[in-house]
Amino acid sequence: MSLFLATILRVQQEGLKLNRVGIWTDWSRVSCAILLIMRSALLFLILFPAVIAAQESNPDQLLKHAIDEQLHGDFLAAIRDYRKVLELRPNEVEAEVNLGATLAHIGKFDEAIAIYRSALTSVKDKNPVLLNLALAYYKKGDFEHAREQFEILRDAQPETLQVVILLGDSDLRTGKPDAALRLLEPLENKYSQNMDFEYVLGSALIATQGRRRDGVARMEKVAKATSSADAYMIAGATLLELNEYEQSRQDLEQALALKPTIPGLYTLVGTARDKTGNVKEAESSFREALKENPDDFEANLYLGAILYKRRDIDDAKVYLDHAVRLKPSDSMARYESAMLKSTSGDYETAARELESLVKDDPDWLEPHVELATLYYRLHRPEDGAKERQIVESLTAKQQAQGPGK
Repeated sequence: MSLFLATILRVQQEGLKLNRVGIWTDWSRVSCAILLIMRSALLFLILFPAVIAAQESNPDQLLKHAIDEQLHGDFLAAIRDYRKVLELRPNEVEAEVNLGATLAHIGKFDEAIAIYRSALTSVKDKNPVLLNLALAYYKKGDFEHAREQFEILRDAQPETLQVVILLGDSDLRTGKPDAALRLLEPLENKYSQNMDFEYVLGSALIATQGRRRDGVARMEKVAKATSSADAYMIAGATLLELNEYEQSRQDLEQALALKPTIPGLYTLVGTARDKTGNVKEAESSFREALKENPDDFEANLYLGAILYKRRDIDDAKVYLDHAVRLKPSDSMARYESAMLKSTSGDYETAARELESLVKDDPDWLEPHVELATLYYRLHRPEDGAKERQIVESLTAKQQAQGPGK
């Protein structure tokens, strides 16, 4: 109901009320009142669009309104009003930069980047806009262009820690761990208590051959200081690759206690448990991993191998066959699958698959050992004798090299 109709109704209702209590109403006065209200209402209707138009044509009011919308999280309204400001005042840098920030916030990075680049031509202090531009590239996942902007900022503001950290991280994400190390390592004494700095430095060290154990030390420091499941997981996964199984298991168990929902974590925990001899808990971990992701290759492979060693052949076959389907060229999956066939009595197929493996990797001892046995079962004694000679030669070679070489 309009204001005008509501007022007339109110006046009529009041008139009826007066009549009920016995007071005669002067309807001429009421008619005059109604006419006055009508004139006011019509005047309001005429003037209201003009007021709105005046507000919308005032760029200062619009800018203030847009900033308020942005601060209160009404980003679409803010974008609309910043655009109106720029239509009225194309060189309004504050509106341009704020529009870029709002667009970046809702994920429209390409539009934000274009606006920031346009704003750079108009501002005297370019560093804040350059930082926004670099962050837009970074959040978009365009780390090469982000790195370029962070380098410019680092040259202009070498003491700005945020820029140093993000530049180092961008180096890492573009496959330049050596550049990250050159940037970060000389600054560690100064920033060793900043865990973001240590996290990126640790990541750079882990990515550098010969420095991985140093990287684990930094990552464990971050994990303990911040209770970071991600940092514990990275440290544990790296130690697993370095064959430091007990410490790996401890770090991965810490990650699991803090955040069991990290993708891939149960598989890593299962692997570490398996390597430290806790097969029962390893099996449980792999089963949890497969609940989250039935196509987890490593979980299928390791669980299948555990079941095979237990001679649970039917269940083992399910997981090993799936592992081979997921990665048909993976050597370990092919080896476990061939061993399962050998145990199941399918000697011909097992021999063919093991022959393919030793052709791809002639120095892999275990397939040669199984082939020597299979050839005798297949009544191929000459081939079996040759394989025994290869096994003896490879064994002697490994013993000469010593453990871990």
